[in-house]
Amino acid sequence: MTDSHTLEPRHQHHELSSGVSMHAVHWEPAEPTLPPCLLVHGLASNARLWDGVARRLAALGHRVVAIDQRGHGHSSKPDGPFDMASVADDLRLVITELGWQRPLIAGQSWGGNVVIEFAHRHPGAASVIVCVDGGSIELQRRMPDWEVAKEQMAPPSLIGTPIAKLREWMTTSNADWPAEGIEGQLANFEVRDDGTIAPWLTLERHLLVLRGLWEHMPSDLYASITDPVLWISADNGQSEWTEAKRAGIDAAVSALATSRSEWFSPAHHDVHAQHPAEVAALLHGAVTDPDFF
Repeated sequence: MTDSHTLEPRHQHHELSSGVSMHAVHWEPAEPTLPPCLLVHGLASNARLWDGVARRLAALGHRVVAIDQRGHGHSSKPDGPFDMASVADDLRLVITELGWQRPLIAGQSWGGNVVIEFAHRHPGAASVIVCVDGGSIELQRRMPDWEVAKEQMAPPSLIGTPIAKLREWMTTSNADWPAEGIEGQLANFEVRDDGTIAPWLTLERHLLVLRGLWEHMPSDLYASITDPVLWISADNGQSEWTEAKRAGIDAAVSALATSRSEWFSPAHHDVHAQHPAEVAALLHGAVTDPDFF
């Protein structure tokens, strides 16, 4: 086992046959003896939200790669497509580029839906699928009209906000987060020369990704998925939202061949950034403990 505090990531761009230049954050253990892990962020997020989890997994002996999905972070910014099949197939191309065999693949929020789509499209290509407060998102059930969904879920305009103001707000609102999680959240934004920020994901691309998520119905896919699926979910204290989420995940666990659900309460949607040690322990157990599922 390696001391996690001594680990530093390596950044690399992978040129995929899809035309995407994908930025990846590599965490290399001193002795890579355990299954590799691919970590996938959510909508308008970035690879660095996984730093706390990735550092701990690498210290345990896992090769870990966290990616910026197309349009996000330091990856290329194509005009499209951003449908679920295209972004899920990017993961397959990354795994091939890395030369990995059957890694654990974890996705958060929108990324959870992406990895469910991956499991459907590429059965057996992963050892375990992990959905972190995502994977069961079905926006059409709450907002059947796309125009309504687009209006209600369009992101706030943060362009021009001073980075110092944003840092203060994030530190105050996420007071129980480790510093690594705060820095990961700040990495969602480009910092301009004048000290103000702009999201790496443009509004136009954000809406295209959102449309792909709105069109996605993961419950139609569960019966086809043979890989074991771990659900890690956050109870944010809002009973109506949590009850609906629990019902969706309970249905998913029942429909899947092999599945397990774990809840964090109370917890933030970015539970992997808020509780990296606990999330890393679950991912580690999912691929090392034969009785985990």
